[in-house]
Amino acid sequence: MQALFIASIMMFFSSTVLAEGKILKLGVVPQQSASNLAKAWLPLTLSLSEKTGYQIRFATAPNIPEFEKRVAAGEYDITYLNPYHYTVFSQSIGLRAIARQKDKRIHGIIVVRKDSDISSLSMLSGVEIAFPAPAAFAATVLPQAHLRLEEVSFMPQYVSSHDSVYSGVVKGLFLAGGGIDRTLSTFPKAQSDKLKVIWRSEGYTPHAFAVSADLSDEETDRIQSALLSLNHQEDGMKILTRLGFKTGLMKSEDKDWDDVRSLKIDLLN
Repeated sequence: MQALFIASIMMFFSSTVLAEGKILKLGVVPQQSASNLAKAWLPLTLSLSEKTGYQIRFATAPNIPEFEKRVAAGEYDITYLNPYHYTVFSQSIGLRAIARQKDKRIHGIIVVRKDSDISSLSMLSGVEIAFPAPAAFAATVLPQAHLRLEEVSFMPQYVSSHDSVYSGVVKGLFLAGGGIDRTLSTFPKAQSDKLKVIWRSEGYTPHAFAVSADLSDEETDRIQSALLSLNHQEDGMKILTRLGFKTGLMKSEDKDWDDVRSLKIDLLN
């Protein structure tokens, strides 16, 4: 059924977007499975295509390390990526931030099963903890830094996506896992109801929508305007809400991520 849904959208997409429009690839960090991401993000690409006149095509990667390689290689024209990744690639390949979620700070979280007796980080000493990838900013870097600060020894296991973390904890494969509020909120409710958050970090500037240095100012402005226009339309807000952007989007600039730069994280350089 899901495959039919995606195929239907793609058929509609290809028949309604201007055939002569410039083709741009929107790369989305794989916090969830590719099929779930496609189902959630294809309505946004269709809306942006209609608003800009460009053919915006959804893209992702099988895991976060592969996504990092594809961003570094310049495979995406528009990229939705975590705060740490943005600080790295804004410097290395000239990505330019154009938007982020409005009135939002990103928090790293650690979850356990709701029926677990674990209620504090100290109770995780010596156990395996699931994380999506080494350079996942809020879901990995922040929780691990805090665990070390609290002198809690742990064994990290990297499982490729946020959904895999939550699923692994629900199934009892891991006692705990790192994630973020947004992906936990979009995880199937029947499973997320089996989880509880035992730790939440302080807040940082969230994920960025950024464009390639190869796009012109006119192209950049058109894409940014199309994204921000979703705030003022009922259908647009439905698309954003489905993606977890319940407060809408706001215009952003590079200096908005200076709080992340101040942490002096160096995992990919």
